[in-house]
Amino acid sequence: MSTLGSLDEIVRVVENATIGRRRTMVGIAGSPGSGKSTIAAALMERLRGGKHAVLLPMDGFHLPQSTLVQLGRRERMGAPDTFDVDGFVDVLTAVRFTTEPVSVPGFDRAIEEPIPDALTVFPDSSVVVIEGNYLLHDAGGWERVLPLLDVSMFVDLPQDIRVERLITRHEEFGKSPAAALAWSTGPDERNAELIEATAVRAGYRIRLEL
Repeated sequence: MSTLGSLDEIVRVVENATIGRRRTMVGIAGSPGSGKSTIAAALMERLRGGKHAVLLPMDGFHLPQSTLVQLGRRERMGAPDTFDVDGFVDVLTAVRFTTEPVSVPGFDRAIEEPIPDALTVFPDSSVVVIEGNYLLHDAGGWERVLPLLDVSMFVDLPQDIRVERLITRHEEFGKSPAAALAWSTGPDERNAELIEATAVRAGYRIRLEL
């Protein structure tokens, strides 16, 4: 596994992967708070300079709050079985193999609910950047994701920095300091342990200088 230490290196890998492909599927995985969304957004800004790129976040496939409550999984929100993995795989499959527009749900962090048809992958989108926690997971249906990707990356960040950033993010979206700490070191950390174990399946490890 190669390690990428700068945005320039990430861009170069993606641009090389586009050669000879109608559409390139790039997956950026990582634990909660690792910075994968920030890296994906920065990559998008660079790619838009010369390519038709679109960002496809996995967060839109969170199960609705009402469904999580009904299933008894609300207190584990963010775990692999609290997402619509079948819907996610169906969308990725359509994006990879069809030439029709594909609608993709988004996610509103303020209310923690998926938003239907929040974005569209159009036929001229030559690069699709997918970011999410479980792109490299190999159980519960998630094992179908990695084969759909042309490039797979895992964001590596020291745990103390990652948890600190995660607590801050939870506070920004309305949790009290105590609740933010409890969630970050509880459900989020249990998920992170599972996610970190999937890093070995990535083609590249992202380890940016802080």
